[in-house]
Amino acid sequence: MRHPDQDAHTELDPGSAALELQDDLEGDTVREECGVFGIYGHPDAAAITALGLHALQHRGQEAAGIVSYDGSRFHSERRLGLVGDTFSRREVIDRLPGTMAVGHVRYATTGATILRNVQPLFAELNAGGLAVAHNGNLSNGLTLRRELVKNGAMMQSTSDTEVILHLVARSRRARFIERYIDALREIEGAYALVSLTNKKLVGARDPRGIRPLVLGELDGCPILTSETCALDIIGARFVRDIEPGEVIVFDEHGQDIHKPFPPMAPRPCIFEYIYFSRPDSIVHGRSVYEVRKAFGAQLARESHVPVDVVVPVPDSGVPAAVGYSQHSGVPFELGIIRNHYVGRTFIQPTQAIRESGVRMKHSANRAAIEGKRIILIDDSLVRGTTSKKIVRMMRDAGAKEVHFRLASPPILYPDYYGIDLPDRGGLLAATHSLEEMRELIGADSLAFLSIDGMYRAMGEPGRDPANPKFADHCFTGAYPTHLTDQTQTEPQPRQLSLLAEAS
Repeated sequence: MRHPDQDAHTELDPGSAALELQDDLEGDTVREECGVFGIYGHPDAAAITALGLHALQHRGQEAAGIVSYDGSRFHSERRLGLVGDTFSRREVIDRLPGTMAVGHVRYATTGATILRNVQPLFAELNAGGLAVAHNGNLSNGLTLRRELVKNGAMMQSTSDTEVILHLVARSRRARFIERYIDALREIEGAYALVSLTNKKLVGARDPRGIRPLVLGELDGCPILTSETCALDIIGARFVRDIEPGEVIVFDEHGQDIHKPFPPMAPRPCIFEYIYFSRPDSIVHGRSVYEVRKAFGAQLARESHVPVDVVVPVPDSGVPAAVGYSQHSGVPFELGIIRNHYVGRTFIQPTQAIRESGVRMKHSANRAAIEGKRIILIDDSLVRGTTSKKIVRMMRDAGAKEVHFRLASPPILYPDYYGIDLPDRGGLLAATHSLEEMRELIGADSLAFLSIDGMYRAMGEPGRDPANPKFADHCFTGAYPTHLTDQTQTEPQPRQLSLLAEAS
């Protein structure tokens, strides 16, 4: 296994068999974003932050970091790998003293997975230190980056989060919070920010509320984090969602709220319900588990065919399959068993193993499916590569018929707000008809949840094109913000020119 401090040049070559296998296994996966956590005024701030990041691990498995402040100095621990690889060790937590801390788990949406991109990012400003943890993606981040560099800024990372630090630094306002808000006025896109200064914990959410951020409380100490499941793991109390466009500040004087943007109709990301959030989280007042079951029930209303068993593609398809089974009356069976221990550190396999690589992650439970007509339920379909292998695996295990159902609409458009999706040419539904997709994955039938059905499962009458309630652009192409970077004709630099790694 690669040690977190090793130089990036020692990592497996991107063309290696191990990475090919990983890419193959993740072919139909909507890749995660990031998770943020911050706490103010608690004597065990770093340890609590580490626990919170454990609960948010599903939001990013590439890297994790914590920055704390002890009243005189900032302390930082940032590592590649899982939270438990580093932050379960007592000596690491001991190196993070103080009563204030912010933490981040990361999946690389902009910038390669190298140590200097691992958040929270930290900078010394004239007013003191500033650490920023960011969930989301700036749709004008590359444009701002070019402008900043042109004007003399020196960028140390390839992350759009560093742009925010530079924008705060160049503001000429007197008070820190005014400088912070100045920076927010210049950025567009999706963001949930948790930031730490030597006096304050600051949370901010984009004006459309695309990315989630919640407020909790533990022993009288405020907590800001991406999901309620991070509050549950430490026994904290959920207080409320941070509102779209809200900036909230905690310091020795208490709580201060700023609302610097004109009110806009909220457009939270629908993928929080489809895939990103943990099933036990409550997002904007809705249980993620119950919503996913409702997606499955709606799918059964729209596209049921006679079958003997309902089989989820684990783990993301499980709640929708429960809902489908309950509504249709067809028994639910674990016809696929998932191996949770396949990752990039797996020994480089032979070509023969690579060709059937999906079996390393998913195994057929022959006893549940042999001789039966089955309906497979998954959360979404991206490229179709894994779906094709799973259908073949079901047939090889003796399934008589294999029907495939997706608990979301067809993904037709890329995302620019922190979801790692291919461009349109890499999205199966954008380049193939329904029948062509069915033939490609080898299913007896294929159907997706309708867009209106998705909204109805969320308790809405349907999708109002004039006022959509969610950021559903991956299905509709209706992006909720400007996409400045996408309109630029000049090529945008996505990595530093010379350095491959610098910690």
